[in-house]
This record gives sequence, C-alpha cells and structure tokens, in this order.
Amino acid sequence: MMSRLVDTTEVLAALLALTLVVAMVVGPSFAKAKSPVVVMETSKGAITIELYPDKAPKTVENFLWYVDNEFYNGLIFHRVMDNFMIQGGGFTKDLVQKQPNPAIENEAHNALTNARGTIAMARTPDVNSATCQFFINLKDNDFLNHKDKTPRNYGYAVFGKVIDGMDVVDEIAKVKVVSKSGYENVPATPVVISKVYQSKKEHAKEADKSSKEKPKKEE
Repeated sequence: MMSRLVDTTEVLAALLALTLVVAMVVGPSFAKAKSPVVVMETSKGAITIELYPDKAPKTVENFLWYVDNEFYNGLIFHRVMDNFMIQGGGFTKDLVQKQPNPAIENEAHNALTNARGTIAMARTPDVNSATCQFFINLKDNDFLNHKDKTPRNYGYAVFGKVIDGMDVVDEIAKVKVVSKSGYENVPATPVVISKVYQSKKEHAKEADKSSKEKPKKEE
C-alpha cells in the first residue's frame, strides 16, 4: 500500500485553527481581571484607591458592599494621627457610630504589608472583628503586619493602595485634633467623606444618563 504524504501546509493550517479555538474557549480565564478602583471624595479632596481582590477577596467584597450601598457617604475620618494613619468609615459628624454588618475574617496573612499609602481594616483586639472601619497608612507601619497566628501578632489586613490623592491624605493628617465625646485624635473640624463609589460604575451611570436624554427637536 502506498502511504499518503501529509501536506505540511495542511498541518500548519489545522494547528492554527485548533490554537484559535482553544484561545477562544480558555483565553478569558487566563486574562488578569482588572482591579476595582474606588474614589473617595472628602472635604479635603478626592482619594483614589486600587483594591486587591486577588490578595484579600473577602475584605474587598466586604468593603465594596459598603461602597455600593452608600454606607460611607456622609461619615468622617474620626481618628487622625500624624506620622501614623488616618481612620474613618464608622462615625457621623456628631460621633454617632453607624451600625455595620457582621465582622469578617482577618486576611492579614495575605503577604501585603502596611506600607505608606495602603488601606487596611481597623479592628478591636479580637483578630476577626473588622467590619466597616478602615485606615490609610501615612508611613510604613511594619509593626501592623502579620507575623504569626497569635492574637498579638496576627496583624491588620491590607486590601488596597492609594493611587491618586496621597497629597489629600497627607493634608488630612495635618489637621488639628482634639478629644471629644470620649474619643481622642478627633479632627476639630470634621473631615467629611462626602461620597465613595467605584469609578467604573459611576462613569457607566453618567454615560447611561446621557444616552437617555433625548435631544431637543429643532424647530
């Protein structure tokens, strides 16, 4: 019997077609998801924060719930300590604490460090007690990092970083602070978080709003 010689061109064409099919099917799963970006508008200016769901999935999900449900709108940075951190997300201008959701698991073991400009979850001495309050590090606070699984050394979960508006963070850090209603390091003049939103969603809303506006009919 005579064996059929395979045309090299046919083989290459078949391999290319197979590659394209595989890329169409599995390609998106290998694409790196774009990190969520949140804009925090304050009475001192806007702070833009990139979140890290790949490193702190539960923490980011929790934070975005508060963002998307406008929980933070109208709250304040209630604890400001220059050369350390600024903390907010839990109190109104009258220092009334807003009721949060149940606490979440501490993800401080994610290898992210409390470096300058990072955002992390505030909590009580209970390791898994973080709810809605967060803080932004003003410097590298290495002592807040995860060291081991003991309550003393578990650390504070970092879940994002300021990518624009660090000058605003530094300005907030310099405000005059007082003791008020049993709390220390409270800004004498409230630093209000007027609005927090995911940048993509906000732009989408504006685009949708514009598309629904019908142009006026010319006379």
